[in-house]
Amino acid sequence: MRYSSVKLISIAAGAAALILFGAIALDFADERQDMRARAANITGGNPERGEAMFIAYGCGGCHQLQHVRKATGLVGPPLDGIALRVFIAGRLENKPDNLQHWIRDPQAVSPGTVMPDLNVGQQDARDISAFLYTRN
Repeated sequence: MRYSSVKLISIAAGAAALILFGAIALDFADERQDMRARAANITGGNPERGEAMFIAYGCGGCHQLQHVRKATGLVGPPLDGIALRVFIAGRLENKPDNLQHWIRDPQAVSPGTVMPDLNVGQQDARDISAFLYTRN
């Protein structure tokens, strides 16, 4: 079977596109893994467990977070990009200890806030903050 030069060019272009797409996907996966490792390092938490805790505590009932099931709430702010924000709750510098304090005891940070005290444990707060810091 003979291929025309147009077919060969099309096949070569398709192969090149697949290789490029694969390289981009691998680079994205490496970047995502690096981000998770950095978040775990600065928070002392586990981002994978943090996602499960985010869901278990019902955080998505009040907050939106893309690609997280049941995170469609409209009461609190959307949480995508929280790692890039300067302040948490409009009061605290955005750093791991402060985010964990806010998650564990929001009424102490901002009395009367609508964010409820969910009795989040210290390790759960670390894990949730690690997860949130992966959400750029």
